[in-house]
Amino acid sequence: MSASMPFSRIIGSGSFLPPNLVTNEALAADMATRQIETSDEWIAERTGIRQRYIADRGVKTSALATEAARRALADAGVDASEVDLIIVATSTADFVFPSTACIVQAGLGNKGAAAFDVQAVCSGFVYALTTADSFIRAGRAKCAVVIGAEVFSSILDWNDRGTCVLFGDGAGAVVLQASDTPGIIGAELHADGSQMNILTAAGNVAYGQVTGDPFLRMDGQAVFKQAVTVLDRSARSVTADAGLTMADVDWMIPHQANLRILTFLARKLDVPLEKVVVTVDQHANTSAASIPLALDVARRDGRIQSGQLVLLQGVGGGFTWGSVLVRM
Repeated sequence: MSASMPFSRIIGSGSFLPPNLVTNEALAADMATRQIETSDEWIAERTGIRQRYIADRGVKTSALATEAARRALADAGVDASEVDLIIVATSTADFVFPSTACIVQAGLGNKGAAAFDVQAVCSGFVYALTTADSFIRAGRAKCAVVIGAEVFSSILDWNDRGTCVLFGDGAGAVVLQASDTPGIIGAELHADGSQMNILTAAGNVAYGQVTGDPFLRMDGQAVFKQAVTVLDRSARSVTADAGLTMADVDWMIPHQANLRILTFLARKLDVPLEKVVVTVDQHANTSAASIPLALDVARRDGRIQSGQLVLLQGVGGGFTWGSVLVRM
C-alpha cells in the first residue's frame, strides 16, 4: 500500500434483523404462561425497550452476519472479492471453531482474506473496528468488513425477567477502506477483568457436557454505574486526544443497552438527547450488533451525513469499554 493512504474510512453500512418481531406485550403474554409476571409498562419504564427481534431456533449468528455484510458491501459498491480482512464481533459464535468470520467469508464467496472473531461482548464492535483500522493504517489490509452480530436469545434464561426482556438478536456491518483522508480519527479500548462477575455467561462445553451456568447473568445496578462512569471518561478522553471537544461531535452512538444509561450519559456529557442515536426501543440490547445497527439506521434515514463527526461507544462484559471517533 502506498504511504499516501495511511487512514481508513467507513464507505458503507448494512444491517439485518431476523423477521420475528416480539413486542413487550407478546413477551409478557408468553412469560405469563410460565407464571412469570411482567408487562409492557414494567419493561418500557425501566429500559425504554418496546420490542426486539428474535431469531428462530437453529438460526446461527453467521446467517445474520453474512446478510448484514452483503448489504454493507452493496451500499459501499464493493465486491466481496476486494475484501482482504473480515472481523466478526460476537459473543454467540456458531461453533467453538471455525470462527464465525470464516463461515461469513464462505457465505460471501471470498477466499484468502484474513478472517477472525473478536470477543469483547457489547464492546465487540468498537474493538473490531479499532482492530481493522489498525490493520489498514499498518498497511496490512486495504478493505475490511467489520461486523457485529449476535443471537443472544440462545444464551438467555427465559425464566429470568431481569435479563430476558433486555436483549434481542441482529447484525450490523460496515466496510472500512484505506483512504488518504482521515475517517477514524480517534480510538481507545479498555478493560477491567476484576469486574468480570457483574456481567457474565460463565458456562462452557467440556468433556462432552455443559459445565457451569450457560445463561447470561447480570448485576444490573453495578453495570449501570460502571457503564456511565467509563463511557463519560472515555468520551472526554478520545475527543481531547483528537484535539476536539464533545461540542464538536454531531452524533453519539453509544451501545444500546438501556435508555436510562443513554439519557444519563448524555446529561453527564452535556450533549442534547437529540444528538444521541437511540434504537434500543426498537431492537433492545443486541450486544456487539447494537452500534453498527444504530449507525446503519441513522445513515439510511438521513440523519448521519458525510463529513459529520460521530462518536461510537461500547461497554460490556469483561468488563470492557471503548470509543471510536469517526469522520463520516
